[in-house]
Amino acid sequence: MRHKNNEKSRKIIAAATKIFAKKGFYKAKVSEIAQEAGIADGTIYIYFKHKDDILIALFEEKMREVLDNMKKQISLESDPFAKIERFAYFHLKLIEDNKDMAEIIQVELRQSSKFMKNYQNKKFAQYLDLIGDIIQEGKEKGLISQDIIPGIAKRAFFGALDEMSRFWVLSKRRKYDVETAARQISSYFINGIKN
Repeated sequence: MRHKNNEKSRKIIAAATKIFAKKGFYKAKVSEIAQEAGIADGTIYIYFKHKDDILIALFEEKMREVLDNMKKQISLESDPFAKIERFAYFHLKLIEDNKDMAEIIQVELRQSSKFMKNYQNKKFAQYLDLIGDIIQEGKEKGLISQDIIPGIAKRAFFGALDEMSRFWVLSKRRKYDVETAARQISSYFINGIKN
């Protein structure tokens, strides 16, 4: 990927977000992305080698925003359990507020073999580490059981949030609002790890 901070590359990423969400990653054509972006087909290849590179750039751009926002949100709390609740709420709220992006992350991204096998996903690892850090902080404060392993717990918590997100994206229906889902998931998790 070249010139990733260029305005035109951001325009391509924005267009790809719409096209991937509407048609799916595999059915989307580079020419459709170019048309949506208002540029010539060949221009895309100045910025991205393959369609997979557009998908990865899209994910990286979004993850950077998500990570920065989540750091700000959890810094507003001092209690580890309140941080867990806030993390759950803002993660699910992000899914609700960004339906196109949620669909791409929940469905399309996971179908990209390049992404799943070859991509070093540092921002996502940092996102999971936020949960692990909260759990470690709770252990240090004596609020969370000492036998809880942060590396396992962070994946278990994220897994529950991810499954709720996937359910919302794939079913297109909601039985629960964001607050209810976040409160329930946080409660199950907190009750399972607290001292």
